Amino acid sequence: MKKSDFFYDLPQELIAQHPIEPRDHSRMMILGRNSGEIKHKHFYDITDELNAGDCLVLNDTRVLPARIYGIKEETGAKVEFLLLNNKGNDIWEVITGPGKRAKEGAKFTFGDGILKAEILEILENGNRLARFTYDGVFFNVLDKIGQMPLPHYITEELKDKERYQTVYSKELGSAAAPTAGLHFTKETLEKLRNKGVKIAYVTLHVGLGTFRPVKAENIEDHKMHSEHYWLPAETADIINETKKNGGRVVAVGTTCCRTLESVATFRGKIQEDEGWTDIFIYPGYEFKCIDALLTNFHLPESTLIMLVSAFCGYDNTMNAYKVAVSEKYRFFSFGDCMLII
Repeated sequence: MKKSDFFYDLPQELIAQHPIEPRDHSRMMILGRNSGEIKHKHFYDITDELNAGDCLVLNDTRVLPARIYGIKEETGAKVEFLLLNNKGNDIWEVITGPGKRAKEGAKFTFGDGILKAEILEILENGNRLARFTYDGVFFNVLDKIGQMPLPHYITEELKDKERYQTVYSKELGSAAAPTAGLHFTKETLEKLRNKGVKIAYVTLHVGLGTFRPVKAENIEDHKMHSEHYWLPAETADIINETKKNGGRVVAVGTTCCRTLESVATFRGKIQEDEGWTDIFIYPGYEFKCIDALLTNFHLPESTLIMLVSAFCGYDNTMNAYKVAVSEKYRFFSFGDCMLII
């Protein structure tokens, strides 16, 4: 298939610039996976859509406030760092801007000196390896001076950092939020548990590659970014028990979907597993684990809309997006959601 097959017209005003309040009052489109039938509800109705014995799988990753602003020690010139991957020993892979100020050996200061960095190496992709020095705990320092790495299409300032975190976020390491989970409140999760829906967790640290545009016109030629995942034994047991008893495995977001389908593909079954995945799911893929998917509305021509199309069919997906635009749903990270079931 062609990249252009996944294009749709989206008016700029439908790109959500701020999260809805309260979290569970976002709109939710219900899309029949096989029928293509569409219903319009709100997220707080999700308890009506899931049954006792179903299993909801959530990604408990937590977003790092990974965008930091500082100065070059030698010149005082302003610089921006975006932390991507922790390489150990206080060395991180970072994106720097402007890049020309971050040559090997260059030194930078952030937060009036509470954090310092030296560029060790320039990588082939243009990113840098930087060693940080600080007093105390690195993540505490980052929490003081860092800002959330919001996607480029969100131009309004986020007043509360926690609104770009899920209420169940726990494992620090993401460069972006698993946004399908932003709709949940603790009360919603409790209602689902009380109904008999099982709740299970995986961890997939979302990389900035999730926003990388598809450049190849033939989508099969696109190279996916790699992300680290962890599927605990407890989660594997819950999923296998759900399947055995005829319940549905509901993935919350494309990150959960990619984690579950990666393990099922790599291991031939759902089991405890940890590793890196660059799985690319597009139409023609045969799903091995998930039965339903909760997801936000994604960018045109993105790998995420391709994944959705693989799950519920190309025609169903593109029609649902056409309807979402006409019904003025809110799109992307802070937008509304779709439950494909």
